[in-house]
Amino acid sequence: MPFTLIRGTFRVVGASPDGDSVRFYPDNPDAFLIARLPVRTNAHGGAQLRLDAIDALETHYTPTGSHVRWHQPMDLAGAASSALLADLGFGSVQRDTDGNVTAAVPTETRGHILTRFADVYGRPVSFVFSGERHRTPDLGSVRLERPGLHASVNWRQLYAGLAYPTYYSKLFPDLRDELTAAVSEARDRGLGVWEHEVTTAGFRLESRAQLSDQLVILPKLFRRLAEYLDLDTSGGASLARFEQFLQSSADALFTIPDGHSTTLDTLVHVRRQRIRLTVPPENIVFREK
Repeated sequence: MPFTLIRGTFRVVGASPDGDSVRFYPDNPDAFLIARLPVRTNAHGGAQLRLDAIDALETHYTPTGSHVRWHQPMDLAGAASSALLADLGFGSVQRDTDGNVTAAVPTETRGHILTRFADVYGRPVSFVFSGERHRTPDLGSVRLERPGLHASVNWRQLYAGLAYPTYYSKLFPDLRDELTAAVSEARDRGLGVWEHEVTTAGFRLESRAQLSDQLVILPKLFRRLAEYLDLDTSGGASLARFEQFLQSSADALFTIPDGHSTTLDTLVHVRRQRIRLTVPPENIVFREK
């Protein structure tokens, strides 16, 4: 199934873009309706994109039903966000203390997305590109081949080591393989997150501050830890029941290349306060909810 090409602009003022999400405004206000995508848009037609296949460190994450904001090491999280905005053509961005963009130069940039579906939160799951795409009509069908993938912000974030691979089942296998090649090169060069990555090597969790300010781990695992710890009003960091919590989260997936169908809790090993992911992130394919 080909992608749908949608042209438009990226705008960041009043938003909080991070390393894997940005707000996009189609030239045609009805673009998502025409493409039959159940996308949630604001009053001006803008939609929050989810960049396919990547997951950058969290600059701000609030578990459902909570008022506590969590984050991962801000040097790397901020670097991913800055790289994404620079790639889209924003030369200068100012933020307030909460991370909201208060000013940007320019105020908007041109670009386009290739998308096939929206996630459960109404975000178009997209490959994102700056500039124009010639010889293809807006809302036309496009096949994304491996060479064209390298122009996407998605691939560039992985190649620079500024995001983890986080694959879902609707991603085409040939594109997944090309993205994994970028991940392997970034890891071999020790770029970005890979310089201090501890997800698969394992780590001992000693405090919440350590989780937010020191540990460089897969954002999916970080979010599950934040959700679990947020339930403990004592402010502690005990992992005594984290395995049971993961079982209740039921993150369905399959591993590659063996195709083993399972859930995330079976791939996370917890022993007292030590935790590790037993399978490399690029060998995990999550099933869309």
